[in-house]
Amino acid sequence: MRPERNACGSVNAGRREWSGLSVLVLAVLLLRIDSTVLSLAVPSLSADLAPSPTQLLWIADVHSFALAGPLVTMGNVGDRVGRKRLLIVGAAVFGVASLLAAFAPTAGWLIAARVLLGVAGATLMPSTLSLIRNLFHDGRQRTTAIAIWAAAATVGAAVGPLVGGVLLEHFWCGSVFLINLPVMAVLLVVGPVLLPESRNSQPGAFDLLSAALSVVAVIAPVFAVKRAAEGVDVTAVGALLVGSAAAALFVHRQRRTSTPLLDITLFRRPVFAGAVGANLLSMLALSGLVFLLSQYFQMVRGLSPGDAGLWQSPLSLASVVTTFLVGAIAFRLGRGRAIGVGLLVAAGGVGAVAAATGNADFTVLSTVLAAVGFGVGLALTLTTPTRCSPPCPPTGPARRRRFPKPPTSWVLHSVSRCWARCTQRCTARRCSCPHRPPMARSQRHCASRYRRP
Repeated sequence: MRPERNACGSVNAGRREWSGLSVLVLAVLLLRIDSTVLSLAVPSLSADLAPSPTQLLWIADVHSFALAGPLVTMGNVGDRVGRKRLLIVGAAVFGVASLLAAFAPTAGWLIAARVLLGVAGATLMPSTLSLIRNLFHDGRQRTTAIAIWAAAATVGAAVGPLVGGVLLEHFWCGSVFLINLPVMAVLLVVGPVLLPESRNSQPGAFDLLSAALSVVAVIAPVFAVKRAAEGVDVTAVGALLVGSAAAALFVHRQRRTSTPLLDITLFRRPVFAGAVGANLLSMLALSGLVFLLSQYFQMVRGLSPGDAGLWQSPLSLASVVTTFLVGAIAFRLGRGRAIGVGLLVAAGGVGAVAAATGNADFTVLSTVLAAVGFGVGLALTLTTPTRCSPPCPPTGPARRRRFPKPPTSWVLHSVSRCWARCTQRCTARRCSCPHRPPMARSQRHCASRYRRP
């Protein structure tokens, strides 16, 4: 039986492809849960492991710190060794690191395990998105798949505190890491069967210098902020200067090399730059709010971890509901206006949180959190397909173009979240489609048929 083709000549995805998507979505959902599930565990960790204030800061932040640094490099490693292979290896390492973190006897042990979790996460995030593009060749189906991927990431970040609260209510603090094991086991068993291998047939020379510059450009400024939390000194200023210099050299090198790790010229496209910016702001607001509320409900309102997670549930529930409404909203308003509305609602909700926290009635705060969840969910679900999915695959020589790199906004978000959390504690995949080559007449007709409003 011949595979079904659409008007673009692309093969429509079948049951196998959608089953493979479910595995990838499960992986990214877990990654996002893991990034916020520890928010409610700070008091429990302080009681069980007795970490110093600096160690507690590193326990909470080192995961994002370790994930952001090698994210760009791992995307290029996947181009060479194979994205499915990198995903499977990363899943195995993630499972081992979860076991080490769950039964960590000391704070230093837990910090090392969290570093390993972050590095393993850096192999999983770009691989999932690149494999989605390899699974779905039809533009409309690919857009739907990436939207599902983005929705899972949003929901995972919002659901993390709820899951953590339930586990901490009944088990020890290390139990928040054991939830990773079943999902990683499924990925290790089912992934090799359902997911196709893909790699860049012409990856070019691996730019080791650019890889090193990208890591330094991410890690050095974050270290500077962490150091400044204890007082601005020569080390903090020096780290900031080193990071700034590395970032400038990285951008300069990417503009000159023929095989860049990150295509800087993509930011000249208003659609891409706007989508990355909206995605970054949305994730920064969501992560910062989740962390602050986790501490507020426990330390100010005196709630248990389970109750604190429950009172944050309007945020996650609204994000879930929004994923089902996003298509109708985008059709009525258009994608750009819908993203703007989402950001506006989220901004208003975040601003209202400050007033609602002083209100003794939890109902007011729950309503505000639902508004934030709606706005963030709408913006994130719409911006990811905008950054990642072209209407139709190119033909001819353009078929040899490179697969997308890790989501750029995720890199920026991971760094910014570290900065935001450090500041808060002081006071209390490149994902790109390269420039599309000129399309033939038939392709322009096809693209116009599948263009989103």
